[in-house]
Amino acid sequence: MKILYICTHNRCRSILSEAITNHFAQPHLTARSAGSQPAGVVHPLSLQYLAEAGIATAGLKSQSWDDFEDFEPDVVITLCDSAAGESCPVWFGKAIKLHWGLQDPSKLSGDEAQAAAAFRHTIALIRQRVEGLEKIAVLERENWSAALQKLTTAPA
Repeated sequence: MKILYICTHNRCRSILSEAITNHFAQPHLTARSAGSQPAGVVHPLSLQYLAEAGIATAGLKSQSWDDFEDFEPDVVITLCDSAAGESCPVWFGKAIKLHWGLQDPSKLSGDEAQAAAAFRHTIALIRQRVEGLEKIAVLERENWSAALQKLTTAPA
């Protein structure tokens, strides 16, 4: 199953999701991430807390969804409210589209301990959802849509 995670600036939540998916769910899932208005840089705390969790960060970069026209994702997952409301490119075609609203840990105000807690919580939540995705990826493709909708609506 090929997944494209979308977040407007592609610097935190979508980056975390890409890295976590590729770390824990290979070979069943292959993930990329992109944004409609990419920031051009990955948030440094995203890299820091991924590394802390033992997840590789090499090759992660903030990029446009236009760079993935040839990727042909099976599933497109938006992670932020502003990305959920955007018109997706036509080339997403028959991809199953889901929305996983995640609070942006890079935008929370507070001290270093609060930032660490927010990133660790977000990483744990994404990992939990990726475990669900991995179980769905081994199903027959015609069963993906219904199973993904159940995963999306399941309590986190």
